[in-house]
Amino acid sequence: MHHLIDDLQWRGLLADCTDIKALRERMEQGPITLYCGFDPTGDSLHVGHLMGQLMLRRFQRAGHTPIALAGGATGMIGDPSGKSAERNLLSREQLQHNVACIKAQLARLLDFEAPFNPAQLVDNYDWTAPITVLEFLRDVGKHFSLTAMLAKDSVRSRMEAESGISYTEFSYQLLQSYDFYHLRAAHHCELQIGGSDQWGNITAGVDFTRRKLGATVYGWTFPLITKADGSKFGKTESGAVWLDPAKTSPYRFYQFFLNTEDAKIGEYLRKFTFLPREEIEALEAQQLANPGAREAQRALAREVTTLVHGAAAVEAAQRASSILFGAELGDVDAATFLDVVGEVPTYSLARSALDAGASLIDLLIEAKLAPSKSQARKDIESGGVYLNNQRADATRAVSTSDLLFARYLLLRKGKKSYAVLDVL
Repeated sequence: MHHLIDDLQWRGLLADCTDIKALRERMEQGPITLYCGFDPTGDSLHVGHLMGQLMLRRFQRAGHTPIALAGGATGMIGDPSGKSAERNLLSREQLQHNVACIKAQLARLLDFEAPFNPAQLVDNYDWTAPITVLEFLRDVGKHFSLTAMLAKDSVRSRMEAESGISYTEFSYQLLQSYDFYHLRAAHHCELQIGGSDQWGNITAGVDFTRRKLGATVYGWTFPLITKADGSKFGKTESGAVWLDPAKTSPYRFYQFFLNTEDAKIGEYLRKFTFLPREEIEALEAQQLANPGAREAQRALAREVTTLVHGAAAVEAAQRASSILFGAELGDVDAATFLDVVGEVPTYSLARSALDAGASLIDLLIEAKLAPSKSQARKDIESGGVYLNNQRADATRAVSTSDLLFARYLLLRKGKKSYAVLDVL
């Protein structure tokens, strides 16, 4: 089974490991159980969380047993790692709602019905809540050196900042360490994985578990994903890219990966897909030879959207994308249409303007696709004007029966100039 480590290294998914030689030897002896934690600070995970889920899936596909931990307890505290300011504390009710939402998302990428190594989903609130403060300070706190805790990057950077760090967030490391100890004792979990910003928390848990149980456990971190300019991955002008289709539609999710920069496409194919090495290297070669074709971006968008939303969502996203390339609008639903047309200029039009049948010439001017009636007429006569992706001529009178979803008109001039009239 050691080839999994080689594959993870080739994919750039190793930032640090507590003892990679020993871990390799342990994995050669047989399957291991590993875990990754997800704090429910919101009611959906976003694409920044995908790496942890995909790593668990990679291990499961290689025969190991993954545990996804929803942090019902740690989410009440807030992890200072990678944060410049104190988090807002959430109520238990908010957290319970968030945990329930996140559990459903984790279930998409992991196999909970696998015959030999089914994934498990746990909530650290279940074993943390019953412990009293005195028990925690006596049984956990006494194993942690303040000097070592203050030396952690995540703590030191916050202490040097003006806002500082509260005792609440400072104690997060103890809670995460206790999780590793508990999972080792209750589930024989031997490996914790996380983003590179988790290194301090993970190594603290490795040390604590060794002290309490005399057991050898391992820590593995993967690099945090960034854009080509070094900025945070998963953020767009309109906000975070969520895994919940109600927050980020499958179409927008697909478009996010389709718009990957050329400089990052090879890295993202390695880290976000399960495509084999030969196929990824072939796509990289195609990208270099003909970047305009964007074959690598299409493969990435297809693979990741299929993983998160399913094959049907990919087909719908591809159909939606084709609206702006002149495809027929027959089987597109209203939500997808609105997603797509959100990317083109939209203008309001009074419904009364269509009562007696509006001229296409007037509509082109309303939609800012023509500066004058004479230019609009020329464009129409040259055959370059389309209404709802159907070529239209100058005699065309447009009425309310032409409205898409009882409200919209999609106008196009030439190949790429689109506008929407929102008829109110």
